[in-house]
Amino acid sequence: MAAPSPERLRLAAEILAAYARARRELRRAPIADVVANLRSRSQSARRPAVDAPGMPAEARRLGRAVTRLLALVPGDTRCLARSLVLTRLLARRGIPAKLVIGARAKPEFLAHAWVEHAGDPVLAPGDGSFGRLVEL
Repeated sequence: MAAPSPERLRLAAEILAAYARARRELRRAPIADVVANLRSRSQSARRPAVDAPGMPAEARRLGRAVTRLLALVPGDTRCLARSLVLTRLLARRGIPAKLVIGARAKPEFLAHAWVEHAGDPVLAPGDGSFGRLVEL
């Protein structure tokens, strides 16, 4: 088995750092402030890595990477954590995205979070039963 490339290792480190930051900030501030902070601290980090035509593919690639890596991390890495981490990564690359929080009431109350780029889900939006509550 080949060792991971330096690019993959950097991305994994970036995902884990974003996860730690998101968890820390969620303990201190409302979700809207956390999303704004994760985005604002990213503005000077990097210029967009891709041009407009490549943004959807890059957003999906990053979404898959976040989902795969956080599945291996102990702790709460459910939809909100994944969505916050992906929001941070996309902002660092200049890729616009919305974090969406939805809920359903029946058969039991459930909430779900996902990320969209240009109106298309980058992380799974659930089974279609979630009504949109807020877009950040």
